[in-house]
Amino acid sequence: MNRTLGNRNWSFTAAVLVGMLAAICPVHRLAAQEPSAGNPHVTHDLEPARRAFVEQFPLIGLNSAPGDAAMLRILVQATGAKRGVEVGTATGYGAILMGLGFERTGGHLITVDIDPKMVAATRANLKQVGLEDVVTVIEGDALEVLPQLEGEFDFVYLDAVKSDYLKYFRALEPKLVPGAVIVADNVIRSARAMADFIEAVNGSPDYLSTTIRADDSKRDGMMVIYKLK
Repeated sequence: MNRTLGNRNWSFTAAVLVGMLAAICPVHRLAAQEPSAGNPHVTHDLEPARRAFVEQFPLIGLNSAPGDAAMLRILVQATGAKRGVEVGTATGYGAILMGLGFERTGGHLITVDIDPKMVAATRANLKQVGLEDVVTVIEGDALEVLPQLEGEFDFVYLDAVKSDYLKYFRALEPKLVPGAVIVADNVIRSARAMADFIEAVNGSPDYLSTTIRADDSKRDGMMVIYKLK
């Protein structure tokens, strides 16, 4: 089914996003973060069962760090995103936090992973927190899945094969509405592997971008990109 996003006040959205990012420490000014899933700033507004599940979530190395996942949720809610796609699911910690954001905005998230074990774990975890209708999990190679996705998107999170970031981006770019937010993880430690992606974004007049570190525990950063037109 083809889905089209309605008209949005992109000037207001941009102002919200810029103001929010201005309050976050850039990569060279690090804020203290707790490297555990039980960060109260991630969970304190949740009802008890959900809060307990998120705080006790068994994180693995492929999961989003707690501070990063919190940042993703904040971005979704602050921009009022309605339709998002995540590339690289792991066991679904990031998808859950983004899903909580999309639940608030009345939106929907599609997350893609090639590993059937990760897909099964994510589906089970989403069901535990009642987000199975908010987040759709697709098993498959993102390079094959993304071109087949129909409709428009206003939020993207890239956290899969670093050398393929530009390919993911190009597959989704025609589907991005003005005002879309794209977040790319691991842009510091994997900068060489994704140099073509970083150069493409920074060299385009169609995007604003900045690199932030929302969670100091992993010594890395995320590029937050805003589509101007």
